[in-house]
Amino acid sequence: MTTSLPHLTGNYAPVTEELTAYELPVTGTIPPELTGWYLRNGPNPHAAASAHWFLGDGMVHGVRLEQGRAVSYRNRWVRTSTFTNGAQVRDADGNYDLTGGFANTHVIRHAGRTLALEEGSYPHELTCELDTVGPYDFDGKLHTAMTAHPKTCPTTGELHFFGYATAEPYLTYHRADAAGNLLLSRPIDVPGPTMHHDFNLTGGHIVFMDLPVVFDLETALSGGGMPYRWSDDYQARLGVLRRDDPHGAVRWFPIDPCYVFHALNAHDEPGRIVLHVMRYPSMWRQDSPTREQASLWRWTIDLTSGTVIEEQLDDRAAEFPRIDDRLAGLDARFGHATVSRDSGALIRYDLHTGANTAHEFGPGRIPAEAAFAAANEHPGGEGYLMTYVYNADTDRSDLVILDGADLAATPVATVHLPSRVPYGFHGNWLADR
Repeated sequence: MTTSLPHLTGNYAPVTEELTAYELPVTGTIPPELTGWYLRNGPNPHAAASAHWFLGDGMVHGVRLEQGRAVSYRNRWVRTSTFTNGAQVRDADGNYDLTGGFANTHVIRHAGRTLALEEGSYPHELTCELDTVGPYDFDGKLHTAMTAHPKTCPTTGELHFFGYATAEPYLTYHRADAAGNLLLSRPIDVPGPTMHHDFNLTGGHIVFMDLPVVFDLETALSGGGMPYRWSDDYQARLGVLRRDDPHGAVRWFPIDPCYVFHALNAHDEPGRIVLHVMRYPSMWRQDSPTREQASLWRWTIDLTSGTVIEEQLDDRAAEFPRIDDRLAGLDARFGHATVSRDSGALIRYDLHTGANTAHEFGPGRIPAEAAFAAANEHPGGEGYLMTYVYNADTDRSDLVILDGADLAATPVATVHLPSRVPYGFHGNWLADR
């Protein structure tokens, strides 16, 4: 296949087959306490073509680990109605069918269901074999799309999420209980159809990021890829909603213009909220000659003064930040992010001291997002980082397992896969227990 589009070349190019392989070869030793699935989602256009990297059909890649063995690998397309019909269908009012979309961004587990997510549609439920069960709308109660970045509260087990749209209400906040019952859906008043990719959860607050990347009708009608563009006229701001008053007013705090695809974590402190995010100076300017890069920033919202302190913590370009998800919304000390360059790396940040360490993979070895896999029942304790790593020399991929506390060390284990895993987005370690 030859193409001039960067998102369809090299390891961005889609794979063309669904594979199943058993008893995978391993270098090193897989920790025996790791029994479950490592799953990661990403765009893999079934027709081998798409207008933008974000717009390819979702494919989930999974490795099954059991008691020190790499039992199997499989990759499966998510069968949305868009995949089946070849296009996303609009209803009589011109709205997209929410059973469509690409389901290509994330894969999570909540209330016993494994869900493939993409922010333009409903979640799609998968079996443990990665077959598609179908769209999931919380028993008919969900009437918006669902973000690909929901947050699970470690204290209550509640799932917090939102949906955004190009028509009013532009933003809707949702909350489901630990059993999967949708308990709350309420509009959040924002002045325009901005792209809300992620948000922030703390023990006491929800924090929305209303940033100046705005739906652009001209781009949408042209079919020229993602229909969002930077706006110098749209005020960047953070919106704070109290969790104990979910129908109450949202308090807005202006910040400097920027864009954030992914938040690392957030937590409450007396009189303030602390957020760690991967911040871009701007995104998708019409006349931008270069691709913007994200780096780690801290925002501190002062609830008394109504101001936000904005601090850059690292100048190294990185993305796909993660923590031990059992500390979501709490004061997690450690987080990590991925450097996806010709010589890739994983960076581990000590958010208390400001120190950081890295695992350097070397030239031609490019890691994806790394998920945390706990080694025990103690949040913030021992664990491993798992990531697919592409090897440009062999045109194959591995699942690499690193010691989360000793990132610079040799990998604990490397599982050699039968094929390459194209660059993608997000995933999780889903332990059996």
